[in-house]
Amino acid sequence: MFSFLKARRPMPAVWARTALALLLGASAGVHAQSTPGPINAGVTPKAHAQSYPGLGRPATAKEIAAWDIDVRPDFKGLPKGSGSVAKGQDIWEAKCAHCHGVFGESNEVFSPLIGGTTKKDVETGRVANLTRSDFPGRTTLMKVSTLSTLWDYINRAMPWTNPKSLSADEVYAVTAFLLSLAEVVPDDFVLSDQNIAEVQKRMPNRHGMQTRHAMWPGKEFNGMPRPDTQNVACMNNCATEPKLASFLPDFARNNHGNLRDQNRLIGPQRGADTTTPEGKSPALADGVLQASAAPAPKAPSPAPAGDNPANKAALALTQKHSCNACHALDKKLVGPAFAEIAKKHAGKTDYLASKIKLGGQGVWGPIPMPAQSLPEADAKAIASWLAAGAGK
Repeated sequence: MFSFLKARRPMPAVWARTALALLLGASAGVHAQSTPGPINAGVTPKAHAQSYPGLGRPATAKEIAAWDIDVRPDFKGLPKGSGSVAKGQDIWEAKCAHCHGVFGESNEVFSPLIGGTTKKDVETGRVANLTRSDFPGRTTLMKVSTLSTLWDYINRAMPWTNPKSLSADEVYAVTAFLLSLAEVVPDDFVLSDQNIAEVQKRMPNRHGMQTRHAMWPGKEFNGMPRPDTQNVACMNNCATEPKLASFLPDFARNNHGNLRDQNRLIGPQRGADTTTPEGKSPALADGVLQASAAPAPKAPSPAPAGDNPANKAALALTQKHSCNACHALDKKLVGPAFAEIAKKHAGKTDYLASKIKLGGQGVWGPIPMPAQSLPEADAKAIASWLAAGAGK
């Protein structure tokens, strides 16, 4: 598991101590999951201090429980609960669709979740389209073989802006909705800890993964003790990492036509607009390319960094309402930088407050911004800050 460390130069002592602490924490978690009784049974704080002086302490039961949420392929670790397809659709449209699409087709940032599977795949357990070299894409439901993987990932990582905020029943419901979109379960289905193992028998690619690669623990999942690779780690005089220095020259950029117009059949992902030089693109309005755009009004100069209470309050609100997941102060992330918004919409407090609440698409490109549920006063405060220049 940690064989990659062999390929590195000897680590400084402080790194080695940190790595040891992490390993000790990991072993404590494994011990807690695999053995009954008290956490770290037989290991007292005094004994720990004597064995590892000055290095951490035993993890508490509460600390381990907060991390011990994984769900295995045999569904050990799965919490009790249930959720219907109908409830899952409501949650999906409110918290998931703005990134993953109403039907799981996704936007240009994320890969599509649904598509490419058939009723025949549900019967055979192998997705036929995975063997086709001419099939244009790979969706999550085409590739995933274990339903536990889908449930576990939604539970620990979604929604993107507020992970681990869904209840167990909500995770069951969202998972049921995705399965219904792929026609694995009917529209009136209720997924639960009691029937999830039966649903696993209908996963379209359930026979599409093999476990004989020494990555599964023990022999529980028909694993094998020897790795399926025989690489030898380099310890000294190793080759340096190559640096790529090539680039696509401007005269060749559009040789194969505009990539933006060459859409995949699954999901609306689009390539770069190769009709324009790299880093430049025509104006977009409502998702349609425009020949020109009206010049933006001149924004007021951003307030200088300092102890400006209004700026500090607005920045705190952007963190509170997870605006920072898509927007940075002075650079583009998923959406435009706050500074760019301030420059384009200087003085437009009411307009900005409305856009924050209602969301939209097309002003800054095809990636949609979902409607936000923050209080009206908070939206107004953020809008006023943007309209005044987005100072620090």
